[in-house]
Amino acid sequence: MGYIQAIVLAIIEGITEFLPVSSTGHMAIASAFFETASDPFTKLFEIVIQFGAILSVVVLYWKKFIQFKRLDFYIKLFIAIIPALAFGAVFKKHIDQALEKPIFISSILFLGGIVLLFVDNWFKAPVIDDEEKVNYKTSFFIGCYQVLAILLPGLSRSAATIIGGMQQKLTRSAAAEFSFFLAVPTMFAATAKSIYDIWNEEPALLNSDGITTLLIGSIIAFIVALIAIKFFISFLQKNGFRLFGWYRIILGLVLFILIYTGHLG
Repeated sequence: MGYIQAIVLAIIEGITEFLPVSSTGHMAIASAFFETASDPFTKLFEIVIQFGAILSVVVLYWKKFIQFKRLDFYIKLFIAIIPALAFGAVFKKHIDQALEKPIFISSILFLGGIVLLFVDNWFKAPVIDDEEKVNYKTSFFIGCYQVLAILLPGLSRSAATIIGGMQQKLTRSAAAEFSFFLAVPTMFAATAKSIYDIWNEEPALLNSDGITTLLIGSIIAFIVALIAIKFFISFLQKNGFRLFGWYRIILGLVLFILIYTGHLG
């Protein structure tokens, strides 16, 4: 992987990680254009820079993450991540194969967009406006929604968990913030697992150039994500999901055309 490709993927990741448009899907499509979708290092890179972007949550919400007297905050995240850990371990091979198929990702992008057009009308009576009011049962159910994004690459982890939060009576902004918090342990686990696998299967990929590329990508994704989070929370409070739904639908249609005409394999 060249530095230009790494920078492009990192910018895409930073912008899309917290938006309900699927950062994984966007990077997979970009990798398909670069013709590196099946490259082991590219797969590792895409996961590691996701964790880089997620670290922006720790910086922006640092007061939450260093409240060691509030053990219930960490317990909620632990409970919420259990479904993802279980299903991720079982279906990892399925996920990797799906990410190499642009037609699968474009289909999920399109269908997910249709869902986002209507989701604001489904949950109109939220009663939970802060993470401290979220109980353990609610955390677990939100974590179950995250499994949908694992099984259907292109769905968007952010969209799935935010919708899960809204279904559990959280406001849009509270659901988005809890989704951000949940992303930290989720992507930490995914990054650790990917590095462990590469270290055992193809350790040569973690040479000095590989590590440098991972660091550059992670730093860029982190900086871009800092900006994207603030934009998303503000936009979501005022406008809801409809615009993101139309974006996904249009992107899905464009990808269908590119695949049909042979410009995207």
